[in-house]
Amino acid sequence: MMDAAALSEPLQTFLRALASETRQRILFLFMARQSLTVGQVADAVAISPSTASEHLAVLKRAGILRSQRLGKEVYYQPQRSEMLARANDLLTYLTICCPPEEPPATP
Repeated sequence: MMDAAALSEPLQTFLRALASETRQRILFLFMARQSLTVGQVADAVAISPSTASEHLAVLKRAGILRSQRLGKEVYYQPQRSEMLARANDLLTYLTICCPPEEPPATP
């Protein structure tokens, strides 16, 4: 039987990052825009810039976002390939730990 220790560290970090409802809301902002600044995220989610910065840092450490400094602004963009890799890791884990149920035998 597999346990939580069987999850890779990157997958654990990814799942912890997405466990926050606020970070989920932040991530959904990127569906409409390719890149956002801390201020734009803070305004859109109605949180302080420092709180937005903390949430963006968690998402960045999880590989969900990447950042690029342009002048005084830092722009965050989604890392789609990394997100898809972690989602695939999760699917693999779930397939191994939770195989499909066998249909009940008919009498």
